[in-house]
Amino acid sequence: MDFIIVLGLSGAGKSSALHTLEDINYYCVDNIPPALISTFYDLSKHSSDKKLKKIAVVTNVRDSADYKELSNSLERLRLDGAKYRILFLDSKDDVLITRYKQTRRKHPLLDACNGSTTEAVSLERELLRYIRQRSDYVIDSTFLNAAQLRERVQKLFLDSEEKGITIACMSFGFKYGIPADADLVFDVRFLPNPYYIDELRPKSGNDREVREYVMNNDKAREFLAKLTDMIEFLIPNYVQEGKTQLVIGIGCTGGKHRSVTLANELYEALKKT
Repeated sequence: MDFIIVLGLSGAGKSSALHTLEDINYYCVDNIPPALISTFYDLSKHSSDKKLKKIAVVTNVRDSADYKELSNSLERLRLDGAKYRILFLDSKDDVLITRYKQTRRKHPLLDACNGSTTEAVSLERELLRYIRQRSDYVIDSTFLNAAQLRERVQKLFLDSEEKGITIACMSFGFKYGIPADADLVFDVRFLPNPYYIDELRPKSGNDREVREYVMNNDKAREFLAKLTDMIEFLIPNYVQEGKTQLVIGIGCTGGKHRSVTLANELYEALKKT
């Protein structure tokens, strides 16, 4: 079992790191109480659920009691011979303070520091000093934007054979509206419409007769070739940027004939790359 404990200073990017781990197929638990980490580890280890083979948990230290509970949980895991890794998110104090001012969120230790965010950040850093020293990975997010932080986490925890992007090719009808989740949208209404062929009207782009009618056209074949070439160019650039999913929408008037045909053809072409 791959078990990652995400720790660090509030505002340094723990939630963003957890979201990235979730995107690369870790089962994630946010804001788990420190005292329950070792218990959750044991339950997960003995579970037959395949989703619990890669786990990431985030916990927060809000006071000295939480720190003690966290230390106890980590010590119990160590004594039991548990295998886990700690990812620690850090950032400079002035950047953390600025982030809290920008988001107008309350630091979890603010009440213990007489309402001073500066003192709260300093106290949290002191509480977590030893944990930081024993962490397996430390990411300083001071000069990282969201995409760069995502990339750093992926490089640490995404297996080389898993690196890539999930591509979905979907068809739709413009008369029903453009799909909200489409990243790229292409219009194939310039192609001859099988709807006007009586024997093809009740069929769809999943039927051989419709596919042959649509693709027996120089413009359709050229469009498919150019679109495939462009998508192949974009894929590695999207992966480098940290994108894990790409939804390509192919649209025609009703979303039944031309768009279905081209979506299927594009899917088959990309499978070969």
